[in-house]
Amino acid sequence: MAELITISDPEDPRLADYRSLRDVELRKHLEAEHGLFLAEGEKVVRRAVESGFQARSFLMARRWLDGLTDVLGVSEAPCYVVSESLAEEVTGFHVHRGALASLHRRPLRPVSEVVAQARTVVVLEDMVDHANVGAVFRSAAALGVDALVLSPRCADPFYRRSVKVAMGAVFSIAHSRMEIWYDGVADLSAAGFTTVALALADDAVEMEEAVAGLGKVALLFGAEGAGLSERWLRSADVRAVIPMAAGVDSLNVAAAAAVACYVAARR
Repeated sequence: MAELITISDPEDPRLADYRSLRDVELRKHLEAEHGLFLAEGEKVVRRAVESGFQARSFLMARRWLDGLTDVLGVSEAPCYVVSESLAEEVTGFHVHRGALASLHRRPLRPVSEVVAQARTVVVLEDMVDHANVGAVFRSAAALGVDALVLSPRCADPFYRRSVKVAMGAVFSIAHSRMEIWYDGVADLSAAGFTTVALALADDAVEMEEAVAGLGKVALLFGAEGAGLSERWLRSADVRAVIPMAAGVDSLNVAAAAAVACYVAARR
């Protein structure tokens, strides 16, 4: 069972994992160096622990202890109990969901292993917005996608904001990161996937037509605004669009991914 430790000093070194959570560059360095990630909120903390991730520690206001009694009961990690004002001082924002946990990361499996048994894969190219990455993970998990593959420059799906937006879906769906971007699409084609690029291209077909009757499908999405690179567009087997009305030509990439995943799941 987790040991409850009350802390009243914001400079206490035991709170190092939780400092300056809004400083993205600092957090990237800290989390990579120590192999950790942060989960925020009762549901997300519980899902992380239930998914088998080992906790380093917990940080929460006293009023959240009862709601996470079961989680604390199965962990040996310390639980730092602080006031809500101290939590805000340490983290840099109001922790309105009351609970945080620092957990150990796991090594990523190779892309080839992650997609080996997959039928539907979502592939993200240079998607640097953490919220969009988290939203895509959430939709992919909900709509039966088997795995996600990220290009080398994609945002970290285990960054706190990604985990929060995904509501813990990053814990339940297999994913990996490419080592080399250039031939990433060709490698998926070689693995037996029909690669479908979501893009406003002249030769794009409607999404339903693009995936009809296909076996293994990899859906490719680019960053918000910039879209997919020319290299990946040319490398894809098919280019597809989601039909729009009222003069709207595109959706937010996270919304587009949700629609595309739904259509692919029904093929």
